[in-house]
Amino acid sequence: MEEPEARRCNWGRDSRQGKQNMAPKFESFGEFFPYYLAEHSDPICRGLHYVGTTLATLVAIYAVYSRNWWLLLLNPVIGYGFAWVGHFVFEKNRPATFDYARWSLIGDYKMLGLFLTGRLGPAMADAQARFGRRNSKGVEVL
Repeated sequence: MEEPEARRCNWGRDSRQGKQNMAPKFESFGEFFPYYLAEHSDPICRGLHYVGTTLATLVAIYAVYSRNWWLLLLNPVIGYGFAWVGHFVFEKNRPATFDYARWSLIGDYKMLGLFLTGRLGPAMADAQARFGRRNSKGVEVL
């Protein structure tokens, strides 16, 4: 039995056409990263990314150190779990991972590095000026 239209989750969908809202096409990480930053405008979403990225990295380091390889299975749950809560609950947009998995992972570390070195503000302002800030339905968020 199909769920009524009003109850279906439409994250990343254009309900008028039933199509997935895909990220723009990028040829390089350098082109992609400003878009990635603009998709992480909400500070709570970014904070959840920082927590997930840091915990997943620490678990990976410990797994190598302890030679407990099974711990590596936790990394996607930890990293994606925190990040997706940030996107679906706070940012209200579709994670870039769905379209650019590898570049999104690299972007997580670059965004964390910019934050830790105090250089995130100017990069975020440039990204938002270029791409704006949209929710999962493509609506500009102020």
